[in-house]
This record gives sequence, C-alpha cells and structure tokens, in this order.
Amino acid sequence: MTQSLDDLILQAKDKFEQAADSASLENEKAKFLGKNGVITGFMKGLAQLPPDQKKAEGARINRVKQQIELMLTARREQFARDQLNQRLAAETIDVTLPGRGRAMGGVHPVIQSWQRIEEIFHSIGFDVADGPEIENDWTNFTALNNPENHPARSMQDTFYVDMNDAGGLPFLLRTHTSPMQVRYARMNKPPIKVIAPGRTYRVDSDATHSPMFHQVEGLWIAEDISFADLKGVYTNFLKAFFETDDLSVRFRPSFFPFTEPSAEIDMMFTSGPNQGRWLEISGSGQVHPEVVRNFGLDPEKYIGFAFGSGIERLTMLRYGVNDLRQFYEGDLRFLRQFNR
Repeated sequence: MTQSLDDLILQAKDKFEQAADSASLENEKAKFLGKNGVITGFMKGLAQLPPDQKKAEGARINRVKQQIELMLTARREQFARDQLNQRLAAETIDVTLPGRGRAMGGVHPVIQSWQRIEEIFHSIGFDVADGPEIENDWTNFTALNNPENHPARSMQDTFYVDMNDAGGLPFLLRTHTSPMQVRYARMNKPPIKVIAPGRTYRVDSDATHSPMFHQVEGLWIAEDISFADLKGVYTNFLKAFFETDDLSVRFRPSFFPFTEPSAEIDMMFTSGPNQGRWLEISGSGQVHPEVVRNFGLDPEKYIGFAFGSGIERLTMLRYGVNDLRQFYEGDLRFLRQFNR
C-alpha cells in the first residue's frame, strides 16, 4: 500500500498540472478526493487490515491526503492569479492619455431671471424672503382675503396635500408666493420692503402654463406709500430687467381680492421685433385693508402696494421664447443658448 500511496501523490501532481482550467481541475480533484475517489477507497480498505496496522496506515493515508489537498490549493490559486492577470491586462487604462474632462454646467434661464430680479430689487432696498412651498389654507387664501367660494380653492385649481395642521386647516402646494407677504409682515415691523421669489403650483398645463412655475411677489408697506410708488418702482424694474428704456407701461383696472384698487400691468416695447403690442406682465394693486389687518398692522395707519409676476413669463419675453414647456423638457440644445 505504501508504494501505491507514493505513486498516488505523483499521479495527482501530474493530473493537477495538466488541468487546463478550473473546471478540469475540479474533475481531477473528484477522482482523488471525492466520495468515490482513490483516497476514499484506501480509507475503506483499512477495515481489512489487522488492528495493529490500522493506525499506522491510517496516518499515512491522511498525510498523503493532506499533500494532495495542498497541491490542489496551490493549483487553484494559480488559476485565480492567471484569471486576475488576464482581466488586468484586458482592462488596462493608459494613464498617459489626455482626460476627457467634464463639460461645464450652466444656470437655467429661469434661474438667471430669478437672480436678476433679486439683484434689481436688492439694489433699491428690498429684502428677499423665502418660505415653505407647502402652505396651510389660512396663509395661502384666507389671510389674503380670498372668499371661501373662490375658484382658486377648488380641487380643479389647487394641489391639496392629504393632511391637516393643528387647527384642522388643509395643507396645499402654494398657488402663489403671496403667503410669504403674510409671513414676512407678521415677523417684521414697518416699513416693509420685500420680494418673495419661488416655486408655485397650480393645476394647469399648456404652452404658457405649467403645473410648477416660478413667481415673484413684491410688497412695500409704510405710512405714506401710494399707487404712484408702485408705478415708479415697477416701471423702473422692467426697464432694468429688459435693459431698455424703449418700453411703455400701463396699469389697467382689474380685480384681485387682496388689493383695492387693483390693476393689471401691461407693457409694450416701442422698438425691436415685439414693438407695438401690449403684453400682460403682472397683477398689482394697493394692499386691501383686510389684508393689512391680517398682517397684524393697523390699516388706518399703514398703506402699501403689492405685485405678483411670473418669472417664466418675464424670461420668455426677455429671450423671445414662445412655448413655456421648452424650459422643462431638458433639451440641452435649447438650454445651452442661454449660457454662452
């Protein structure tokens, strides 16, 4: 048996070295170390030996088994190294090649307008306020003098959130940034000069409307602010925003529940491709006394004006874009025009 065991080690070494791949190696392993392998056969043969020989032969078989297992492990590790080297060779990166780099990003045209609006109003002493996009009914509607049956409160016009605040009032995605006028005025003492730009939401979608859009609200409250101040501030803003004095502005009587009197603001370019056509640009008016009262102020003492403008609309007019939806389709060919 000794001679056979010695031969077995040489046979296993030869078979393992001849194995072309891992699968072939495992097949050879089964012949020597498997349940029906040669080593198992030798272990079973111990039963036929005299008792005084079993221990010595059993120890010899185990030593041979261990040697074969070591050779098997070494061959497995060699296959693993070969596979790793092949993979490294196939995936080699030439670090001397020039890097591709990343293309420079750009500021979205609507955000460019947002930043421009903030700069213009900040230059004439207006603060910039920011607040929650999820509002309660009181701040979004009631405090701004919207009656309970106002169409804007309907499910067809407003995105409601399925929860209530502590007072049982429903939450909703704000339909304008006017709630920030209420929040800011209740936290600050007059005189109050503030704009509130931000995202707003309404159930509306077409070439000139989007379910999500941007708006800027303006508010100036003091003891002696008149409609003339509104006209002067907004006219100068339009000239600064469009970088031209060649435009006319008119205030057309209208109705908004939060201002009285109220006016739509129209503008007309007096030169260029859009000259001679009046364009509705904003809603405005003198802040309603009830709204002033909801600010926590005395309407007999304080007066002021407010306006609300769509930032997308200002951007469309500035760059000559006819379809609002282009701003949000993610077409880089369109967006790159504004970052050259």
